[in-house]
Amino acid sequence: MLKASHRIPRYGKHRATGQARVVLNGRSIYLGPYGSPKSREAYQRAINEWLARGRTTARSGLTIVELILAFWKHALVYYRKPNGVSTGELYCIKSACRPLRDLYGQSDADAFGPKELKAVRQAMIANGWVRKSINRNIERIRRMFRWAGEQGIVPPEIYHRLLCVSGLKVGRTDAKEGHPVKPVPEALIDVVRPHVWRPVRAMIELQLLTGMRPGEVCQMRGCDLEISGHVWIYRPANHKTQHFGHGREIFLGPQAQALLRPFLKTDLQAFLFSPAEAREEHFLALRGARKTKVQPSQMCRKVESPRKLPGIP
Repeated sequence: MLKASHRIPRYGKHRATGQARVVLNGRSIYLGPYGSPKSREAYQRAINEWLARGRTTARSGLTIVELILAFWKHALVYYRKPNGVSTGELYCIKSACRPLRDLYGQSDADAFGPKELKAVRQAMIANGWVRKSINRNIERIRRMFRWAGEQGIVPPEIYHRLLCVSGLKVGRTDAKEGHPVKPVPEALIDVVRPHVWRPVRAMIELQLLTGMRPGEVCQMRGCDLEISGHVWIYRPANHKTQHFGHGREIFLGPQAQALLRPFLKTDLQAFLFSPAEAREEHFLALRGARKTKVQPSQMCRKVESPRKLPGIP
């Protein structure tokens, strides 16, 4: 029998991706579609080069998986709001890197180029992603290589090579088109209004009057309001474009002021709209609408340690 050190690694199949591969010194080399002539040629070429190097693999830098991990650690710190909360970009990065990892996870990051990037894009199309989402995710992958070039962990020219891959155009790709996101019809909002708590109803009215984002209305505090003038000014402590150095001012006219006055508090740091206070108000309204007396066993049914408490914005 041949010794383990003299055996030639076999041509195999990677079930997750359907690609042919050979494992050399514990490292997977992907060869293309399993069973294809090109994959057989790539296998023979990889074996011959491996034997010519004395049964060792040439590896000058990181694998794609290692690059993704390094960029992820950077993203966890970088994509944060001033209050320490992570932004939604983290989930987008994770989604963009998934097909990249599945196809080229064990490949050298130094060898990644336009052909490989287009293969990742084709996998996104096959997964049913819409065209605009694919273009944004391809740009996130390019951004990762730009960061890696800036850090000196991959050659900077890799990023410039990837710029050769242009975005998908309308009507010139197999990727499906998404539907535009439109505002909710006001008729549906009118149906909802009578069924929500008073603070929630006020928040809905404020958004209709001012066009502010849901997160901005949720985080309103007295200290963020300038009420000295005829028109009040609301400056959110955190907003979507804050990391670009942009300011955000929302002007509140008489109607918006009338909605806010019942919620103003002496504690300027307190949130105007509190889920806990809204819940208590709702329970008091239910208690006041009772037609029968409260039974002794129902006087206090509060759970000492509930699994979930009303949170803060």
